[in-house]
Amino acid sequence: MSIENGNKLNQLLKKRNSGGLYFSAWLKENGYSDQLLKKYRDSGWLTSLTKGVMFRSGDKLRSFPVLESYNEQLKKNYHIAAHSALELSGFNHYVPMGKPLLMIGHPKQEPVPLWMLEGDFGHSIKFFSTETFSKPQLALFNVEYPHLQASGPEQAFLECLLLAPKQYSYMDLYYIMEQLTTLRPQVLQLLLENTDNLKVKRMFLFMAEKAGHYWFHSLDTGKLDLGSAKHQLVENGVYVSKYKITVPKELYDYE
Repeated sequence: MSIENGNKLNQLLKKRNSGGLYFSAWLKENGYSDQLLKKYRDSGWLTSLTKGVMFRSGDKLRSFPVLESYNEQLKKNYHIAAHSALELSGFNHYVPMGKPLLMIGHPKQEPVPLWMLEGDFGHSIKFFSTETFSKPQLALFNVEYPHLQASGPEQAFLECLLLAPKQYSYMDLYYIMEQLTTLRPQVLQLLLENTDNLKVKRMFLFMAEKAGHYWFHSLDTGKLDLGSAKHQLVENGVYVSKYKITVPKELYDYE
């Protein structure tokens, strides 16, 4: 291998990308030809995961670096969401059994590639896409992953409600709601005013009022479009006329 090619390889391997991926499209944009990448693979420096996707030979691929490199190199917008984002904020009602679950939200126009669905990156990754939140509230959770954001706790809980009751039970989510004493009313107001999902808005307000959080009284519910139609969220539940929703009896009766 020439000195020039060796220097380019050193530059590549020195990138802080342990456990992450290299994408051929990005590599080519940065001066790595197909012929050079083939030499790296043939020499055992890089290993192919699938066509156009490589990693440093010997690396153990990990979820966060994989998502970080995917977002950074291919300009994607995947984010840590729902209960996974709540866990990063310190709210952890769920006790993982076996391989931990990582919930990832992504734009509808950015479908999940097959290699990501089938890969083993240390988590069981579950993906969902939605356009429900027109003004998403995301933030960096770790300086080591500057291109991977997580939902703020306000949006994360709303995402959980969006995925209930299929992914989460309403009762489990209420146990989490009881912990959410520090939610920011101004962020909640922004999200709720710009969310068109009536189920999410109504159930959130019901739970927040039931939990008696101080920030609930700072919300201007008069600015929220809650619709007028009744929504039956569960079978054989209790109808709450104020919010026009049917909720689980266990949740309604819980004190």
